[in-house]
Amino acid sequence: MAVINVDGLEKSFGDVNALNGVELEVKKGEIVGVLGPNGAGKSSLMKALTGQLEYDSGNVSVLGRDPVKEPVEVKKRIGALPEREDPPSFLTGSEYFEFVSDVRETDIESDRWIEKLNLKGKLNKMTQDLSKGERQKLMISQAFFHDPDLVFVDEPLVNLDPVIQERVKELFEEKRENGGTIFLCTHVISLAEELCDRVFFLKDGEIVEEIEDVDNLKDKFLDSQE
Repeated sequence: MAVINVDGLEKSFGDVNALNGVELEVKKGEIVGVLGPNGAGKSSLMKALTGQLEYDSGNVSVLGRDPVKEPVEVKKRIGALPEREDPPSFLTGSEYFEFVSDVRETDIESDRWIEKLNLKGKLNKMTQDLSKGERQKLMISQAFFHDPDLVFVDEPLVNLDPVIQERVKELFEEKRENGGTIFLCTHVISLAEELCDRVFFLKDGEIVEEIEDVDNLKDKFLDSQE
């Protein structure tokens, strides 16, 4: 069963075609990666799929709904980790979790994530007083703690130490094993090789190749960018 369907997705910013006829499908229970150089359109694609960016034309279905036209219903069932986004500096970690829960109108079960990511004792601090890695762990937790059907993550391992990186990857794999789906945007080819079932290569706003055999992904990626 497909949880994401994209057909002919177009988005321009002035004279720049950020997304140029993107077509892709993601099935339930997959970790699917999107690789591409800077400016390829990865962030625009993720924003369109999570309802943060209105697209110009095409069709987008996320869990059977249009994320732009039905944002509330979609956001209740997805999680999102944008690239290099921090929680609000004027909230504590606990207050931030409560805020996210209220916005999504969903219950949260954060204890497991707090334990796995070593956040115990950190949630009563203002987020501005936390390290970059601790803020990233908060952002990862908020994307997963309401047990969403589908999670969008953009460069999830940035600023994390090696031990926590391994724990995050384990949690991603557990999500897949339990029937969840993860849409991963990354520049880290080794991460895509390790986690992904399939990978899409994005260049100049277009999907130029889909790879189901992710072994030796580095060579395939370089070939796709020529």
